[in-house]
Amino acid sequence: MKFFTIPLLLLTISIFAQKDAKYSTHFEKGNGNQTATYQETIAYYSLLAKDFASIKMIEMGATDSGDPLHLVIFNPEKSFDLDKIQKNKAVLLINNGIHAGEPDGIDATMQLFRDLALGKIKIPKNTVVSTIPVYNIGGALNRNSNSRANQDGPEIYGFRGNGRNYDLNRDFIKSDTRNMKSFTEIFHKLNPDVFIDNHVSNGADYQYKLTYIMTQQNQLGSVLGTYLDGEMMPSIVLDLQKKNIPTTPYVNAFSETPDNGFAQFFDSPRYSTGYTSLFNTIGFVVETHMLKKYADRVKVTYEYMTSTIDFMDANYQKIKQKRSKNEEQFEPRKSYTIKWQLDTTKVSKFSFLGFEAGRKKSEATSGDRLFYDRAKPFEKEIPYLKEYKSVKEITIPTAYIIPKAFWNVIDLLKSNKIAYTQLKKDSLIEVESYKIADFKTSSSAYEGHYIHRDTKISSKKEKLAFAKGDYVVATEQKGIKYLLETLEPEGIDSFFNWNFFDTMLQQKEGYSDYVFEDTAAQILKDNPKLKAELDQKKKQDPKFANNPQVQLEWVYKHSVYYEKAHLQYPIYRVL
Repeated sequence: MKFFTIPLLLLTISIFAQKDAKYSTHFEKGNGNQTATYQETIAYYSLLAKDFASIKMIEMGATDSGDPLHLVIFNPEKSFDLDKIQKNKAVLLINNGIHAGEPDGIDATMQLFRDLALGKIKIPKNTVVSTIPVYNIGGALNRNSNSRANQDGPEIYGFRGNGRNYDLNRDFIKSDTRNMKSFTEIFHKLNPDVFIDNHVSNGADYQYKLTYIMTQQNQLGSVLGTYLDGEMMPSIVLDLQKKNIPTTPYVNAFSETPDNGFAQFFDSPRYSTGYTSLFNTIGFVVETHMLKKYADRVKVTYEYMTSTIDFMDANYQKIKQKRSKNEEQFEPRKSYTIKWQLDTTKVSKFSFLGFEAGRKKSEATSGDRLFYDRAKPFEKEIPYLKEYKSVKEITIPTAYIIPKAFWNVIDLLKSNKIAYTQLKKDSLIEVESYKIADFKTSSSAYEGHYIHRDTKISSKKEKLAFAKGDYVVATEQKGIKYLLETLEPEGIDSFFNWNFFDTMLQQKEGYSDYVFEDTAAQILKDNPKLKAELDQKKKQDPKFANNPQVQLEWVYKHSVYYEKAHLQYPIYRVL
């Protein structure tokens, strides 16, 4: 028997080696500086799904490139009934390649799913792991070696813009792309407890290979936000430290270098984790450092994901309980913060691992340039601001009424699983209505829009006629935060600010001065109170007093001839 021991051992080793080789990723087969193509990535997951009953790959919808978006799920119990899974387990959704020139997560997640399937790492008992292998397929197909000018590898990678040149990490509210419509379907089908979006950072130089953005805890809600900031995030960071991976919050520096401190990034709903937070999903953005070697970046991305899975698996019940409890904070007639501002009075400090910076004469331009001296690393305490304060609150209405003409809004509510009813007959309903009082608009195009900001409204209560078929959307539902952030025009990423209602900003009718002069005179004669207001305004405003055309326009806008639709926000609040 001893005679056969060595050959048998060699045969066993050979079999395992062949098995490992079969499941080696494109990245692992290369020189550590190469990333898989879109086709290679999907082929690899197809192989895993074919060979392992614990993995399933599903086509989930169209993208702008014409290729389908895929969802891959790992469940050691080999069950993929998502309704059942959500009741009994925590769900993690990993999004890769939203910026296809930042492919670290694409390669790291392929290794993760392989290692889970083979049992090379601890298999979670209470957590189902899912991934979108490549979200920005159009960008992944547009491979090049030059568009990431400041990034150290890989040799060839995709492009930031998608097939229609959209930055998909700005599309989560406006939903201009097919990619986002398919993502919405995936997200609501999974209802993930935790979401990870894998990226590569730009910006300052420092010692860390990995930085992170967590959902901003104040906007997430006090229950879930406190848990994330006080327990979950510190535990993940500590676990990474045990793996000899120091990390820091995303370096969102106040000045040219991070030495003077920085603030937590505010992930408003246009961004992936801002959007997922609207449905009480904890979100993380992994930001590896652009100047670190590609192989190192893939490694730390992998480790961040495993640390997150380990925490989720040990705390899955608590995470689900916190999510449920967090939803209870947002109810009709309660206050809701619609505008946040960095609280500069609350400053914490932490030990930062950086490099000394300086300035020297540029060899490319006539000026001086910034440089970091990697021969002079430092560790020192710097200020960190992570608290945001409420600067504008609204009272949550019991419902919104949306005229059926605004099908584009209704379509987005439907895709986000927002419940609604429709009026069964023409009805007179008391509502709060908004007029757009002021706003500013970007002077240059931003993601296919000229986005508004600093929007202000005036409001009044009135009884208005609504038509049969108009939509009534109650706020007492899971998507309440989505409704508030999109339908309240003062919200930073409201549908109004994303130009959904720009037709209301343009007058469709007007007047000829010489004709309306006689009409205006009669209006003032018939309405002494209005004439008194006009006279008072002329006394108080010299510019107004010296501009007859503006005075005539003022009379017109205070008459029955002025169209009601101009600047009228067409979504109404039921209090």
